[in-house]
Amino acid sequence: MTTAGDYGTAYLHSVSDPQAFWGEAAALVDWVESPQVVLDDSNPPFYRWFTGGRLNTCYNAVDRHVLAGHADRTAIIYDSAVSPGSRSLSYSELLEQVAAFAGVLAGLGVAKGDRVIIYMPMVPEAVIAMLATARLGAVHSVVFGGFAPNELAIRIDDATPTVIVSASCGIEGSRVIEYKPMLDRALELAQHKPAATVILQRPQVHAQMGAIDHDWTESVRNATPHDCVTVDATDPLYILYTSGTTGKPKGIVRDNGGHAVALTWSLPNIYGVNAGEVFWAASDVGWVVGHSYIVYAPLLAGATTVLYEGKPVGTPDAGAFWRVIAEHRVNALFTAPTAFRAIKKEDPNAELLAGHDITSLRTLFLAGERLDPETYHWASAKLGIPVVDNWWQTETGWPIAANPQGFDPLAIKPGSPSVAMPGYIVHVLDERGEPVEPGTDGNIAIRLPLPPGTLPTLWNDDQRYVDSYLSVFPGYYATGDGGNVDADGYVYVMGRTDDVINVAGHRLSTGSMEAVVAAHPAVAECAVIGVLDALKGQVPRAFVVLKSGVDIDPDVLQAEVVTSIREQIGAVASLKSVVIVPALPKTRSGKILRRTMRGIADGRPEAPPSTIDDISVLERIRPLLEQSGD
Repeated sequence: MTTAGDYGTAYLHSVSDPQAFWGEAAALVDWVESPQVVLDDSNPPFYRWFTGGRLNTCYNAVDRHVLAGHADRTAIIYDSAVSPGSRSLSYSELLEQVAAFAGVLAGLGVAKGDRVIIYMPMVPEAVIAMLATARLGAVHSVVFGGFAPNELAIRIDDATPTVIVSASCGIEGSRVIEYKPMLDRALELAQHKPAATVILQRPQVHAQMGAIDHDWTESVRNATPHDCVTVDATDPLYILYTSGTTGKPKGIVRDNGGHAVALTWSLPNIYGVNAGEVFWAASDVGWVVGHSYIVYAPLLAGATTVLYEGKPVGTPDAGAFWRVIAEHRVNALFTAPTAFRAIKKEDPNAELLAGHDITSLRTLFLAGERLDPETYHWASAKLGIPVVDNWWQTETGWPIAANPQGFDPLAIKPGSPSVAMPGYIVHVLDERGEPVEPGTDGNIAIRLPLPPGTLPTLWNDDQRYVDSYLSVFPGYYATGDGGNVDADGYVYVMGRTDDVINVAGHRLSTGSMEAVVAAHPAVAECAVIGVLDALKGQVPRAFVVLKSGVDIDPDVLQAEVVTSIREQIGAVASLKSVVIVPALPKTRSGKILRRTMRGIADGRPEAPPSTIDDISVLERIRPLLEQSGD
């Protein structure tokens, strides 16, 4: 239930008395045994939440809603724009399928504490596999479907799964991607050998089965349903490897108790969505947004979640999102700014909105990367509803800063994800670790302890957790993001700290420059990177994608953008190069590959990350990047 009231009071309560605040929030969860200690701070910097508590996450996400009389309420709406078979599952149907698949996994040897890797497309079976693993008290690790064999092998060796769950194929736009050959190759490369795999055969491709492979449908048909296994609040629920990992992967751990409490609290309070309402996170279960807000938060809160297999454009057009909202009466949409920039590029006047009744939509949430003011203003004008930024990370699992819709309304400031959420004490620090004045740029850090639901450590690597996040600024979690907090407590995230460039001794944010470039009426999206310069150390270069149907002389565009940068940031920015490109290279989650672009421009051998969506985009612009470094 939404906590209507004053955000400031709630926030102050959370940081002045976290034991009391989160102890009250824990009442939203059904416990087998109540926690003895809310915050265990006996072993800093390894803080643990809800010590002594025992529960099962799957029970809280599924069983309890059925037992409370909501068996017929819709749990999952599966909408595929690329394949037949869209369908809905009620909570009782979801319970039946999850219990059956838990029986399958148990029959293959999966027990409490064991790992299960899930390498699946955006189909209901991916969610069922996650919940079934949690039901057994086991630990799931979802690997984004279609990851290359080598990357999958690295994760197999780190997580050492008992079973791997996969499918015959995934569908990316118009491309059918066969998963089974990639899985087979990964198993050849990996040192660790799982006991079995379970393969969902999809109609587009029939996978060839081997000795350890089990057919999903047949296995479920013969399975004995399995009940929930009780685990400690501090036991791990899942491992999620950070995108773009090279070498030894960095496995973010999420525990059961803190995760259940934080996410159950967050959906009504941050996103304003209550039990029985429809929430759509247009992401993928392979990313943290998918874990938190496709699967767990909506189901923990008793809401309906939309599972969408498709793209914001091209499946079939830039009106795809409006169709889904209208057909399923979506109350809140959560997606990445990239998705809306893609829609804006293809349909700048939002003409495809016509004919779709989207009056059910109350709020649009945009997160995953910096929300540029231009995209904010476009979405606000076209939809006529609040467009709410929020900022968080794979590591935190839920928003660090947001405009919480379950409280009395706060003003929206374009360019800011608003204010710190309960439990997060956000400071901006200089290079020496000293707090800076309001409005001054620096390193964004969060004072320890982090709130529930955030990472307690890395999988099998406590020291790397300390070295990666806690050693830069003692007593703080280093976010790796730069920005500032204004006098009203509004956070401004300008980008990763390695996106701050040094131009002739002046530290400048490429995020600030991107906001100016993106505001040009011809620009659909852009990336500003700093490239090496013999005279000034670094100079910024802008790479822009034009809106569909726009024709502008490149020299005119460059002159206008350079003038805007001089007027709004100053001549010190030294941005003189604006390059028009057909597209920008991105990860599959929609993040622009600025670091890769910067490496190529600087002449370094830069291997494309494993998360790249379309390598041909990078290869097309590589000559332009190499020229920019001249």
